[in-house]
Amino acid sequence: MGKPTDLVQGTLDFLILKTIALEPKHGWAIAKRIQQISEDVLQVPQGSLYPALYRLERQGWITGTPGEAESGRRVKFYRLTKAGRAHLERELESWKRLSTAINLVIRATSAEG
Repeated sequence: MGKPTDLVQGTLDFLILKTIALEPKHGWAIAKRIQQISEDVLQVPQGSLYPALYRLERQGWITGTPGEAESGRRVKFYRLTKAGRAHLERELESWKRLSTAINLVIRATSAEG
């Protein structure tokens, strides 16, 4: 069985899109926000985060704008594009269906055992 930090393929992209849906964030802030919201269960290593950000940018779902972090360091702030927002909505619906189905199976098999 995988560790809690192992994310199902595609889930990281979904979490990144959801994290920047409200406001643009730079990479480190995205990773920290995911960790914070998940109560430290999900930790996104840089080796996974930045390839995902580049992939999402290539797909046209996010765009990066150079800026400055609170620390004064030069960073790239990522925001959703219109296509990214539409993709996120489709992913949210898909996730709801999938998680409902998984919960049904878990409850049914728990009742049997």
